[in-house]
Amino acid sequence: MKTNDTSDALLSALSIFCDALAVYGSLILATWIRFGSGIIPIINNPQPDFYKVYAQGAIFATIIFILAFRNLGLYIRPQTGSFIDKIPRIIKGCTTGMIITFMLAFAVIHIADFSRITILISMFIAGFFVIIERYALYRLEWNIARHSKTRNNILILGTDSSAAHLTDTLQQETMLKANVIGFMQTDVSTPDPKIPTNKIIGNIGTLSDFLKTNEVNQIILTNSNLGHDKIVEIILLCEQNLITFNMILDLFRVLTSSMDVQSLNDIPLLGISKWPLDYFWKRMLKRAEDVIGACIALLLSSPIILIAAILIKKSSPGPVLYKQERCGENGKSFNLYKLRTMKINAEQQSGPVFTAEDDPRTTKIGAFLRRNNLDELPQLWNVIKGEMSMVGPRPERPHFVEKFKTDMTKYMWRHVSKPGMTGWAQVNGLRGNTSIEERIKYDLYYLENWSLAFDFKILTKTIFANKNAY
Repeated sequence: MKTNDTSDALLSALSIFCDALAVYGSLILATWIRFGSGIIPIINNPQPDFYKVYAQGAIFATIIFILAFRNLGLYIRPQTGSFIDKIPRIIKGCTTGMIITFMLAFAVIHIADFSRITILISMFIAGFFVIIERYALYRLEWNIARHSKTRNNILILGTDSSAAHLTDTLQQETMLKANVIGFMQTDVSTPDPKIPTNKIIGNIGTLSDFLKTNEVNQIILTNSNLGHDKIVEIILLCEQNLITFNMILDLFRVLTSSMDVQSLNDIPLLGISKWPLDYFWKRMLKRAEDVIGACIALLLSSPIILIAAILIKKSSPGPVLYKQERCGENGKSFNLYKLRTMKINAEQQSGPVFTAEDDPRTTKIGAFLRRNNLDELPQLWNVIKGEMSMVGPRPERPHFVEKFKTDMTKYMWRHVSKPGMTGWAQVNGLRGNTSIEERIKYDLYYLENWSLAFDFKILTKTIFANKNAY
């Protein structure tokens, strides 16, 4: 996104300075805790001038941390997304920096004998200090962006659902200082109802004339179905007017951004490269995450499940747990467990339907459980059994799978891995009676970009995600 390069550079420099202070301070504090506080007994007396040695070592360690943060893109400005989104990368940066520091401490043991306990203590202190410092800096940057008079005037070419979704996203990203000045139609289709009619300022044929009389900093094309020549024409027009050009790619192009070429004798075969979870060791890593996470979560949530069970029994007749058939990995069916939130035989007359807001079938305690995602807790047992994962595309009922797999292209791709208790689509509000097309995009993005850090980010966001939870 186009922003003020000078202010971004200054904010990046400020972030480096604050990170350096936080890391260096944590290393010095850890040294004092180890040797000066009296909290930890000292068996062997440290070498003379050890504080000076540790202070010098802290300088090198700080540089290592800064390089680790830079490698993870923590100094890219403007920042986008919520602060919670950044916590996994911050923790990863601190862990990487400390591991490298630990290895170097072993390498120079013949020069200076650094305390391993001090290094271990400093890792936790550094993580805490950097997160606090980063949050303060994030709030500072957010307020600067909010009150900035300089805005990034954006013209969107397209009036489809992608254009509407893009507008919502730009409005939520305060750091981008985005000002959507209008939309231009790229085809004869009916504009998305979320786009204000007074913001539609013409069609793509009038773009050149519009740029002559209006200040535009950036143009974003949301309709990738335009012909190659037309897209090139728009790009050249942007270059002539010193306007930044961006384009939203369609789903297939995003998924085929990484291609794999194989050879069958003398025949070259082009295909989509493997996704992360296609690799055995990554599946084992995710399974370990699931088992450990589910066991801990089940232990911690047992009192909540017990209290909920008592309230469910008192509020309406029927069982506490609700068992429902869902489609899992490779389309294989399994029984999903939930705390019952509806009256008995809720779908006897309506048949299988999505839950709607203020659904009359939901009990009072059930509405509370759904709103706070507590009805999903028994699915931790599904995770332990290996039928589900902590994070992944949400499992759907066979009735809807049969319908969507013929109506929606690429729908079945979301079944290539285990379904999850929560997912990237859900934490972005795509649950219940919402767009299936959008859900597919989010689910496939997750599968293509899976990592433990991404899972941690989704799990963290799940705690606060209650949009369309009914």
